[in-house]
Amino acid sequence: MSMQPPLDPSTELAPTGAISASEPVPGDPPASPPPTRRTLPGILLVALTLFATYGGLIAILLPIQVAMIDEANKVANLAIVSTVSFVFTLFAQPIVGAISDRTRTRFGRRAPWMVGGALIGGILLFGLGLLDSILWVTIFWVLIQVSLNALQGPLSAITPDRFPRDKRGAASAMFGIGTQLGMTIGVMIAGQFATNFGVGYSAFGVAIIVVTVVYVLIDRDWSSKEAAIEPWSWRRFLGGFWVSPRRHPDFAWAFAARFLLMLGYFVVAAFQLYILTDYIGMSLEGAAGATVTLTLVSLVPTLVAIALSGWWSDRIGRRKVFIYVASLIMVAGFAMPLLMPNMTGMIAMAVINGIGFGLYMSVDAALMSEVLPGDGAAAGKDLGILNIATNIPQAMSAAVAGTIIGALGGYPMLFVFGIVFVIIAAIATAPIKSVR
Repeated sequence: MSMQPPLDPSTELAPTGAISASEPVPGDPPASPPPTRRTLPGILLVALTLFATYGGLIAILLPIQVAMIDEANKVANLAIVSTVSFVFTLFAQPIVGAISDRTRTRFGRRAPWMVGGALIGGILLFGLGLLDSILWVTIFWVLIQVSLNALQGPLSAITPDRFPRDKRGAASAMFGIGTQLGMTIGVMIAGQFATNFGVGYSAFGVAIIVVTVVYVLIDRDWSSKEAAIEPWSWRRFLGGFWVSPRRHPDFAWAFAARFLLMLGYFVVAAFQLYILTDYIGMSLEGAAGATVTLTLVSLVPTLVAIALSGWWSDRIGRRKVFIYVASLIMVAGFAMPLLMPNMTGMIAMAVINGIGFGLYMSVDAALMSEVLPGDGAAAGKDLGILNIATNIPQAMSAAVAGTIIGALGGYPMLFVFGIVFVIIAAIATAPIKSVR
């Protein structure tokens, strides 16, 4: 019996067009090339650098800068900075994603926005460390967050652009590995600049610019300059940001589930430095070093969990069961500092949550790409909307944590909050019907 030849990649449809083995001719819909040997490593490196920047700034450099400006009001001031940035960055990813879907350049649809976001955000980081006013720190942080979101949105669209549905688990795992490894490396690097955060900001600025530019040059997309495009309509553009829960319930449930889990996770993660100083009882310098330790001990279990879950979920064709298991593991992780309010409890939480969050991150990204409306015809915009479910909790976590600490019983209630919201997030995943 003769074996069938492998399918031509050009016959595999991507949500945002066709995966075409040759550059499309003028007038055709936009298309992207099949993934090359540089695509997965490229996604890994850009995600690693982006989330190293996020991790280093959010966990170490920004809290230290805020504390040094006004130690007595550090909790309230960090909440102000984070909340204001949340308001201004709320729709950054979906707006940039929607515009990138329509972008027509010889470099493709995503590359111009990735490079532009990296350049603006990186340059602004050079100046952030020179500021000694909460007002100006807030203004710069807002602009930096918007710019980095303009990079992240199109980056997340590369997976559905270039990988067919049954291969996205591996691609999502690579993005997840880059995310977690980046957060770890970012915290480690930032910890070395705890006493000179200005240099730390500049180091991250250089890295994000260089890595992004190199990636878009070595793994180039097909040109979209002559691709077909629908006539511009403000009504259609603005209306596209509303995805009806009634018409697309799976999309709505996926958004809600991600939002709830991320809020539970980041309410604890955003205040880790202050948890170590005010709950565990460390000095500010000791807490900066302990944050690096906690990040390191979670690294290996996180990477192993991401790699295994992405491959395994592709193999068995299931996503939701991994979300349930990840949620149970994270509940156990958040309980550790309540049972052991010391560094041992924090280490236990870091290891256990590393496994749980690693399982979740890899499979969640694949699940999200499978609930897009209209078979993903506007993947850049719709993935940007789903990414709001990560950005809002991350941005508002400091304000929520500050409220919990001040009004609901102090630092122990942060861990209780995390447990409750992770459980609710798992429940919200169950009604999704289009993904097993």
